[in-house]
Amino acid sequence: MEISRQWAMPDSRTFNIKCINSFIMKYFNVGMLSIDPFANQNKIAKITNDLNTEYGTTYNIDALDFLKTFESNSIDFCFYDPPYSLRQISECYKNVGIKTTTEMMQSSWRSNHLAEISRILKVGGYCLSFGWNSSGIGLNNGFELQEILLVCHGGSHNDTICVCEKKIQGRLF
Repeated sequence: MEISRQWAMPDSRTFNIKCINSFIMKYFNVGMLSIDPFANQNKIAKITNDLNTEYGTTYNIDALDFLKTFESNSIDFCFYDPPYSLRQISECYKNVGIKTTTEMMQSSWRSNHLAEISRILKVGGYCLSFGWNSSGIGLNNGFELQEILLVCHGGSHNDTICVCEKKIQGRLF
């Protein structure tokens, strides 16, 4: 496993940050069946989703509902760049006129996404996760850590932690 650290100015469009884009391109292959449940303006994945219809994504549904549309072991590559905080989750839903629920503000919101990603990714498939923690999908879900990139934005800005994991087996329990 490789751990590296870069410095970059913050950008709300994570994939536009040069060092993060380079990290993505180390693992991404255009021929892969790829998905992005929180695509925002990003068009790297073949199948994209975002609640906001202004982004022109393939789907405009809740991320968990989007992930549930795929067959088990059918996806080669998944981008996972959800809202990083409870405040960001709330803002994303409010911006499209959806009231947040108690369930959205619990840790199960994220763990439900990770369970679905684990289910739909093929063995040998990759998930790139972006956020403020390095937990990724995890060994218990059958994933092996490949690389962590820590992107420092300086000052009072939180770092972006980029995690690459490869699915090595089905879920352990």
